[in-house]
Amino acid sequence: MNSTQQSNQNIENQICFSKKIESIGFFELRKFNLTQDLPIIYQWVQKEYAIYWGMMGLQYNEVKTIYQKLVENTHIYIGLFQGKIAFLLECYDPQEDIIKEHYEVKKGDIGMHILVAPPDKKINGFTWQIFKFILDFIFSNSTINRVVVEPDAKNEKIHILNEKAGFVFQKFIDLPHKKARLEFCTRQQYYHAIMNSN
Repeated sequence: MNSTQQSNQNIENQICFSKKIESIGFFELRKFNLTQDLPIIYQWVQKEYAIYWGMMGLQYNEVKTIYQKLVENTHIYIGLFQGKIAFLLECYDPQEDIIKEHYEVKKGDIGMHILVAPPDKKINGFTWQIFKFILDFIFSNSTINRVVVEPDAKNEKIHILNEKAGFVFQKFIDLPHKKARLEFCTRQQYYHAIMNSN
């Protein structure tokens, strides 16, 4: 590894957001590093629980090619819990995505995808804490007004989390790889939902 590569890796490993959640632990967020993180993410997407990520059965090099393209126009992050990799976050501009064909994109919109690591042990409410941490991070950017998601219509678990966080269902949409639920959550809707959640 040359000095430029080392410098780039150091930048990618810098923590860009962190938060301690009482009774749960310490969460951190850093930029995705293709070389060091992809082998771990590849293991996740081959497991049954990650079927809605749409990469099960793909070869490693196929997934690598996908992420090499994604990093060009998507902000990808690795989430850490107590210093260990716990989730993947992808944030994208809806104006640069096929989703723009299904609704009127507004200034301040951002799209997101989340993949949580397979659990080592059961922590009650862990995924919900990750979800809140991510939305806290996204809305810490004052230019972001609304989060747009398009989960697979069959993914019941994420629908429950979305609703709990304040997302509002808009309509079903047909994307090339799935039938999805288009849902929005504004900053105000999120904060209102959090005030009323457990």
